Amino acid sequence: MRFRVKMCVALLTTALLVGLVPARAQDKQHVVSLGDLNKDARRPAETRQANEEAVRTLLSSETAQKALKSSNLEYQKVDKAVGQLNDEDLAKLAERSRQAQRDFAAGRISDRDLLWIIVIALAIIVLAIALR
Repeated sequence: MRFRVKMCVALLTTALLVGLVPARAQDKQHVVSLGDLNKDARRPAETRQANEEAVRTLLSSETAQKALKSSNLEYQKVDKAVGQLNDEDLAKLAERSRQAQRDFAAGRISDRDLLWIIVIALAIIVLAIALR
């Protein structure tokens, strides 16, 4: 009988100790906070949105509209194609768009050069979509 009582006490003690360990482990602060995880999760979407905006800003310029007309392309179709680019292609195109806008604003390139850049960008967009 004593053996059974000792076994019950030992099992109850073990159960209580095991039950307290996870509770104490949760009291510690995590290495990465939930806010940091949320920021990291939002970052790719924000980057993509900024890249799309850079390309769309270039494509909505007066020079780009002329290039679209000369290429017989509709802005809506090109705009839709921009949204279908993968992240890598979009990032490259956005960087080129930003650089072209900076160069044009600084007077380093002419309207004609900007037009060529836009035509090349349009070709990249069309090819990237067509090759999918």
